[in-house]
Amino acid sequence: MAAMKRNILIIYTDQLARNVLGCYGGMEVETPCIDAIARDGLLMEHFYTPSAVCTPSRGCFMTGKYPHANGAYRNGVPVGMTEHGFAEAFRMAGYHTGYVGKWHLADHKERGDLLGSYNPLGFAEWKYKVEFGHCKSVLQDGEEAISTERSVGDAQTYTTDWLADETVRFLEGRKEEAEPFLFMVSMPDPHQPFEVRKPYDTMFDPLSVSIPESFYEESLPDWAEYDTWGRQHYFPAGLFEREGHLRRLKAQYLGAVKCIDDNVGKITECLKRTGLWENTIVVFTTDHGEYMGEHGLMEKNNLYESVYHIPLVMSLPGYGVEKKRCGTWMNVVDFGATLAGFAGIAYPFFVHGRDLSRELMQNGETEKELYIHPGDVPRAGILTPEYELAYVGRGNTGQMFCDHILFDLKKDPLQLHNVFGTAEYAAAQAALTEKIRCHHRKLGTPKQFLPQEVW
Repeated sequence: MAAMKRNILIIYTDQLARNVLGCYGGMEVETPCIDAIARDGLLMEHFYTPSAVCTPSRGCFMTGKYPHANGAYRNGVPVGMTEHGFAEAFRMAGYHTGYVGKWHLADHKERGDLLGSYNPLGFAEWKYKVEFGHCKSVLQDGEEAISTERSVGDAQTYTTDWLADETVRFLEGRKEEAEPFLFMVSMPDPHQPFEVRKPYDTMFDPLSVSIPESFYEESLPDWAEYDTWGRQHYFPAGLFEREGHLRRLKAQYLGAVKCIDDNVGKITECLKRTGLWENTIVVFTTDHGEYMGEHGLMEKNNLYESVYHIPLVMSLPGYGVEKKRCGTWMNVVDFGATLAGFAGIAYPFFVHGRDLSRELMQNGETEKELYIHPGDVPRAGILTPEYELAYVGRGNTGQMFCDHILFDLKKDPLQLHNVFGTAEYAAAQAALTEKIRCHHRKLGTPKQFLPQEVW
């Protein structure tokens, strides 16, 4: 599509809820720097991950394949050593590729561990080959080594700031180079532990933050109540100061989002100062969302829609795109091929995703479906504009769960009323179930990953 090779900069966050960003309607924290990327370019209204947990979502994003196919089907399980990533396609097209930050696609590495034998998926310049995990500070140990710490750092050592400064250093080193680049910075925030450096730690008053309506929901499906990621783990009904606990966590979360936005501003200012802005596609996104009290839950890896529905904004200099809100449905497995389409390079590897670059430019139609893929436990589902249907089986606790879900998203956007098994929705349930079966048959998803209802 493009005659000249654009630089690519990807800013990737962890566990960022789309509804906290101003450009997606968020009102509690100002995010002018992220919003500016959307204002200068394109905002995806319907960008989804098929697996709302770190490693599987990242594997899908990087390889364009679903979790069972790329190997990284759960946290702690590495992406396959023979898999190809989008960075490899760009490297083959003459790009200088680089990476810094959290990886989470090697073996089960803890914060600060060396990645060891791992698949870099095409990223060549990778100075600090450690698992950043969710460290809160980074200390320089000579020219080539760092140490990560659990303690919260300052404006120079706090992880988000440190990674942004590393990104600036990379960009300043590329401003005179003729070779185009693809660089990715992966920030561990705003993922828990919910602590952020000064002054962001006191920037939001816990008593003033909003509480989701569904936080007070009385009855939940069995898996949402009792599994490892369930309400009993985070906000059991008898918890002392239950609402106050959520308020304190959310105030820190919003502070981390504000810190991210300020550092996005630092990076984009560098692009403009060095003259790179006019020829660099800037992508800002995340791996999955955060419930932050919805249905009494925290984190991710449950079945409610919001953690699968994630933000993606990107600048597209030279494409005549400005303030474009795109309604095309896009899956993270589409990302690599679509990015290559925007850059005008070949994508030589097999992927489950598609190049949607033309559809995004033209607001074109795609299938309005997102298939939820199993990870730690057998679960499978589908999201459409009208419905969410999902089947469950054995949980992380080893308990068998049986509360399958069907939500009418038009009538019940907060997902408070489960209509699974009701006569009124029998036809819709049957049609959606068959779609799930056909999807997994086509992909060859191993049966052990799926609930029996969709075999």
